[in-house]
Amino acid sequence: MTNIFSPKTIKAALLVGTLDILAASIQFYLKTNKGPAPIFKFIASGIFGKQAFAAGDSMIFYGLLFHFFIAYIFTIFFFWICDKFPAILKMKFLTGVIYGILIWTVMNLIVLPISNAPKSSFNFTNAIIGIMILIVCIGIPLSLIASEKIKHAK
Repeated sequence: MTNIFSPKTIKAALLVGTLDILAASIQFYLKTNKGPAPIFKFIASGIFGKQAFAAGDSMIFYGLLFHFFIAYIFTIFFFWICDKFPAILKMKFLTGVIYGILIWTVMNLIVLPISNAPKSSFNFTNAIIGIMILIVCIGIPLSLIASEKIKHAK
């Protein structure tokens, strides 16, 4: 059973959260020539709504906090799935790809629509970029970490 407060779980969540936000920040910079502050304010707007964009730097902190909390939840869930169905790690990369797609789906079809974040229309290119970021920065790293965890547990 996964210990949700184990150092390995916390380190994994910090790693994938950092990879994800770094990739999103680079992609955002290349697209807009702006730093990551609007990304963090957008994340904070999920709770605070439009106020997040007008407020000061505290919303950047909240956005960062919420981002890592979400990464932590997805990490815990992934490790739980792997504990229940360890055979999925025989295909580590496929599992990582599927989990990245699952994260994108949950975030974009469930979490964002019920949040207070501004709604935007679907853009196929942005969706593919977002999915690729989640696969490479969260899905595959978690799959590799979980397979090492299981290998060392034997």
